[in-house]
Amino acid sequence: MNAITPIRTSGAPVGSDLIAYDCHGLNFWQIDRSVRDLVGLHLDPAALAHFEPHFDRLGALAGGVLDDCAMQSDKRSPILHSRDRFGRDEDWVEYHPAYQEMERIAYGEFGMHAMSRRGGVLGWPEIAPPVVKYTLNYLFAQSEFGLLCPVSATDTCVVLIQNYASDEIKQRYLPGMLSQDMGQLLRGAQFMTEKAGGSDVSQSALTAKQVGDHWELWGDKWFCSCVDSEVVLLLARCEGAPAGNGGLSLFLMPRHLEDGSRNRYRIARLKEKLGSRSMASGETIMEGAVAYLLGQPGRGLKQMMDQVNLCRLSHGFRAAGMMRRCLNEALQVARSRNTFGRRIIDHPLARRQLLKLILPTEQALSVGMAAATALANDDEAQLRILTPLVKYRACRDNVAVATGAMEMRGGNGYIEDWRNAKLVRDAHLGVLWEGTSSVNALDIVRRAVGKEGAHVALAAGLQSHLKEAPIPGQFRGRLTQLVDRAISFAETVAKKPEAESSCRKAATGLYHVTSAALMACEGARLGAVGGDARRMLMSRLVLEHRLGRSDPFSLPDDRWENAVCDRLFDDQPVSANEASELLAG
Repeated sequence: MNAITPIRTSGAPVGSDLIAYDCHGLNFWQIDRSVRDLVGLHLDPAALAHFEPHFDRLGALAGGVLDDCAMQSDKRSPILHSRDRFGRDEDWVEYHPAYQEMERIAYGEFGMHAMSRRGGVLGWPEIAPPVVKYTLNYLFAQSEFGLLCPVSATDTCVVLIQNYASDEIKQRYLPGMLSQDMGQLLRGAQFMTEKAGGSDVSQSALTAKQVGDHWELWGDKWFCSCVDSEVVLLLARCEGAPAGNGGLSLFLMPRHLEDGSRNRYRIARLKEKLGSRSMASGETIMEGAVAYLLGQPGRGLKQMMDQVNLCRLSHGFRAAGMMRRCLNEALQVARSRNTFGRRIIDHPLARRQLLKLILPTEQALSVGMAAATALANDDEAQLRILTPLVKYRACRDNVAVATGAMEMRGGNGYIEDWRNAKLVRDAHLGVLWEGTSSVNALDIVRRAVGKEGAHVALAAGLQSHLKEAPIPGQFRGRLTQLVDRAISFAETVAKKPEAESSCRKAATGLYHVTSAALMACEGARLGAVGGDARRMLMSRLVLEHRLGRSDPFSLPDDRWENAVCDRLFDDQPVSANEASELLAG
């Protein structure tokens, strides 16, 4: 792991010097060898040379100004003002200046909402490669999770407007949604959830009535993130439309009408959330709100899934970034604090706990990067299965990693002065947004595998990578067999209606095998050019720890794992030859 070298006063530690370090003040790009290595593998040299200074700049902000702003805005939740001082129903949300500064960094300075939809952001003449945007998300999420919801929603709302809106609607809203001028910016939001229709969207009851060239919406939405956004996409049932998903249509609802007046919907209240406190979520009541139909009536859910899938990929990278912050916080503690006469990191149980933080963190980064590359290559089949895989498993792992990192810090980790408490609270939202774990597991196994056959493309891609990468033969054979077994098991579960309870097991197996194969290939490729091959070792650890079935009542032989951990916790790169020798042990 990359060494994190903090600054401490000279002499024997006394008083406050006895408190373990945190990561505040560090550059999150520079201390993260893993992301630097993988970005180098997935970006062409010209794009890497251009964007690396921007990664470095955001890494510094994430460890400094952005980190400060995130902590401030988390403690000062948005305030809903239902009326102005004249008693008019001009409801608006007041944000702390720290949140507004984070918005300026995300939208204004880095254009994270626009770089996948137009050229010119960060001086790159074309649309930025997906790996660039998601790497920025990964770095940003290490300090702030909540704001990435409106950033992602703005980005993905543009996709639906570009795909389904009339030319008039495009001309009216897209320039503002793609702007980096904070005075002109129009933020996007997606309102899906109703009291009856959460995961089961088919029960949505919001009604749309046609009035001339527009529609009026009647009803309410129960959980509206980015509740005061200027452009909202939502599903509603046109009058006379049938029940179920087939009766839902996609609409654009502006916050303000063309004459500048507020549209006919109101924010009933803001939600007091466990995490993501900086971003305003609320309930809305539509009282004849003006809206515009996008695309064909009755096709709304299918169209909305374009946005949902992109948001799921964003969630995977947010989880990967948050896990990286948790891991780095735990390493700071383990390396800077002594207990019972030695550093925490030198205690066997602490090393094992750190390993449980390292593996899911690295897995999420590898699978996320593979999905971003599939998006760049228009490989729809692989993207179709990699996206829900990384959303499902990385978001679940994030909860355990955040908790483990808090435990590593001890009692201070439970105190709001430190970042751990915020990371734990924020981690839980990832398993709720854009589908719960069960919803995503069903999507992977029942639909991506069972109906669309996306697992065939995934298997072919993994086997091709394994064949081409300079991986030691015996270990390559083991990975190849496991890929086949995971694919076969997922296919079996998909075919048997009575096997629904095994969908999570099948999805988890696919994720672990996919990540292990990817990590082995990454490590081999890096080692072949003189870089750090440690990802090959992590690959085998994934197999041993996340797929192994050891006897729970037998003492393990830890000699191999101890030797590997010695190298993982060492800052010196692992050569290809050394990795191969360790794999053979």
